[in-house]
Amino acid sequence: MRFRKLLPHPVLSLFLWVIWLLLNNTFSPGHMVMGLILAIAIPLLTSGFWPEKVCLSKPLTQLRFLGVVLWDILIANIAVAKLILGPQKKLKPGFITIDLDIQHPLGISFLANTISLTPGTVSCDLSQDRRQLLVHGLHIEDPGLAITEIKQRYEKPLMEIFESC
Repeated sequence: MRFRKLLPHPVLSLFLWVIWLLLNNTFSPGHMVMGLILAIAIPLLTSGFWPEKVCLSKPLTQLRFLGVVLWDILIANIAVAKLILGPQKKLKPGFITIDLDIQHPLGISFLANTISLTPGTVSCDLSQDRRQLLVHGLHIEDPGLAITEIKQRYEKPLMEIFESC
């Protein structure tokens, strides 16, 4: 019981600690301790603001999702660099509206943040009923294809991860 009071969100704490070390690009003892302090303090201080307990399932799906997102970020960086360095008249910026199948609030948040993390796209608005997500793309040739890719690559695995919550 004491463990849960100190670490109300252990997965988040681990994630924060790893991200801290990666962002600082070092595994020095000082950074490891500072990251650990932050990884414990941030979830502890913010746990009162969380409306519900965080529940994640399917660890293999989580790893696969992380791999897809990291790969997409890498590829999108290259694609955006080509678009920016190329002729500006070839750009086709636009908005797409994604009809959401995922209903878990944290899952929707993960989806919106994943889209915004991927260079060239940003989540702009969520409808009041949480059924549609407005996304802006730097270059959208086929809106239907863009929607299908987001739903297959991001929304579908997030639905699996949050389905039992």
